[in-house]
Amino acid sequence: MIRLAENTITHEELIALSEWIPNSPQLTKGPLVVEFEKKFASFTGTKHCVMVNSGSSANLLMAYSLLEGNYLRNKKVVVPAISWITTLSPFLQFGFEVLLCDSNNVNLGLDTAKLEEIFIKEKPALLILVHVLAHLNDMEEINRLCEKYDVLLIEDACEALGTSDINGKKAGNLSLAGSFSFYYGHHISTIEGGAVTTNDTKLYNLMLSIRSHGWSRDVDSNFKEDWKKEYNIDDVREFYTFYYPGFNLRSTDLNAFIGISQLDKMNEIIKVRENNYNFYNKYLEGKYWKQESKFQELSSFAYGTIVENRIEVFNHLKKNNIEVRPLICGSMGKQPFWIKKYGHTPLEVADVIHDYGLYLPNHLYLDEEKIKFVCEKFKEVAIPKFF
Repeated sequence: MIRLAENTITHEELIALSEWIPNSPQLTKGPLVVEFEKKFASFTGTKHCVMVNSGSSANLLMAYSLLEGNYLRNKKVVVPAISWITTLSPFLQFGFEVLLCDSNNVNLGLDTAKLEEIFIKEKPALLILVHVLAHLNDMEEINRLCEKYDVLLIEDACEALGTSDINGKKAGNLSLAGSFSFYYGHHISTIEGGAVTTNDTKLYNLMLSIRSHGWSRDVDSNFKEDWKKEYNIDDVREFYTFYYPGFNLRSTDLNAFIGISQLDKMNEIIKVRENNYNFYNKYLEGKYWKQESKFQELSSFAYGTIVENRIEVFNHLKKNNIEVRPLICGSMGKQPFWIKKYGHTPLEVADVIHDYGLYLPNHLYLDEEKIKFVCEKFKEVAIPKFF
């Protein structure tokens, strides 16, 4: 079976974990979470990292912290139609007006012409990007538009860990804050887990508080003292004082123990994933639509394409023990939860991806021979489709 994704946690890492557990003074969030956060921030080139229990929680934490921190001049947010449910759902849950934006047909990032139309007409305060299958959006133009129309920019980089732009700047460090997922089959795994990166120290401390109930135990000492002074909180009362109506989104030292060893493999993972992307290009011979972008390194999440006969391709690959999936969620504007609330929202490129898009496997344990086999079986039945 050639699986769509594979677990990156090795047997050796599990043995090391089993030997560490009996001697560990703490399994809940503790010093190893802090160590992982420092190493992850260093890897992404950011000042700060907040480790949480999932990539979905990372998006939730970003959304709510921006609200509580008064970063936003209104509650309008632009969300890519091609994204993931928990890219969008926190904003619905917190009462935002969600504005779907279509994608371009090259990298599947946002269509910047349509984005500018939304900015002019709706005057949103916030834009969240998704780097689809690790291909970066057109960041130079998007940053220009956000600056011109006074829109805050954040990233859902859950599929893009390790991808860097032509200047070597990594996903998650291209905006105010970026979210990541460490779920099974992602670039690295902590079993369940996620993180938010940022260079904004105020937002970082706000997220540390909101991650843990809204108290101040984890925040920097200067922030803690300022908060205590503002509300006249003594050292005893401080233990159970809540400055924000927070959540419990914490990860554990057990997850962090795995994450630290996983980070040591990131350079190898990026290299393999980018090589696999190039192998797909080689063996599909330009006969099919392919996702393309500008990058210094592409930590390819999977290989995206579109075909006229998706169900036939799916069944043929399944028969040959090859896993394949729709190209993430397709269009949010055609998802049942959206239709129930707003009706179908037609979007030209996203609708094509919804109906015809799929992605082929990519992970650390694929090689050229296996990709050649996938491509041969794919080409036996796949009917090319282009925009």
